Amino acid sequence: MKILPAGIFALVLLAFTASGQTASQVAPLSDPGNTGGWVLNPSVSDEFNEPHLNDSKWLIQGKDGVYKSKWIGRAPSQFSPDNVRVEDGMLKLQTRWQPDYPFSKKLDLTHLAKDGKGRAYQNFTTAAVIAKHAFRYGYLEIRCKAANASVTSAFWGTGGGSEVDVFEILGAPTRPAEKNTERRFQSNIIDWSKEAKDNRRKWRGKYFFDWRPADAFHVYGAAWDENGIKFFADGKLIQSITKEELGKGWVLTQPIALWVDSETFPWDGLPTKESLPAEYEIDYIRVWQKAPPSHQGS
Repeated sequence: MKILPAGIFALVLLAFTASGQTASQVAPLSDPGNTGGWVLNPSVSDEFNEPHLNDSKWLIQGKDGVYKSKWIGRAPSQFSPDNVRVEDGMLKLQTRWQPDYPFSKKLDLTHLAKDGKGRAYQNFTTAAVIAKHAFRYGYLEIRCKAANASVTSAFWGTGGGSEVDVFEILGAPTRPAEKNTERRFQSNIIDWSKEAKDNRRKWRGKYFFDWRPADAFHVYGAAWDENGIKFFADGKLIQSITKEELGKGWVLTQPIALWVDSETFPWDGLPTKESLPAEYEIDYIRVWQKAPPSHQGS
């Protein structure tokens, strides 16, 4: 882990604001007056206005054969670095029907098929982008439009044996496991430690919108501190969980690295060939922390 010196942070923040960002633009949508005293962390924030993805900030899963955490995707889909691009001021993660892709021959054992066997990687390629710098506590915000297909559009983070899913959204599930799945905002807290082998999911929160996230851009956020985490949509609080409520299940105590990705969820149905290609479009990712912010790189 690397720590960015305060002087370097100040210079980067100055460059960020000089590039056209005003104080009102860089405050959380739920706190436009910045009464919380939030300071933007530029090492894990991006407006995606450059011609190419900033490789000092972001890892494209699978690029040059590198897969963080050895995670190649949720079968039958596999992450392909070719499905990531920056265009029109957006980060775009594409899902494609690609049966001729050189898929891994190994089986995905994370969610077994009905016959108890692992799932094969085949037909679908998706994409993942991961932050190269980690941080602990702050306000995470993303403006995006979910992919209009039976794949996830997700914003999450991992680190220190824990995972927080700000959201997993399915834009157009073909075989939804529950009513209004296409309007569902699902958040999770997961414990990946060895001790939690038989009880990994510590919390699941679900909220159902009146609108479908694949129809238009919306702003989603999460305020995370040592006492709990709150989730927002378009600046409004929609759900929360506290450390006190979870007790020993509160595992979000270590720095995390952010992910944005798309995956197939077979239990909610696979995308149809006709629905692809589909894109998860991200206008920006912003992270604020309380001054002085901590910047820890992996």
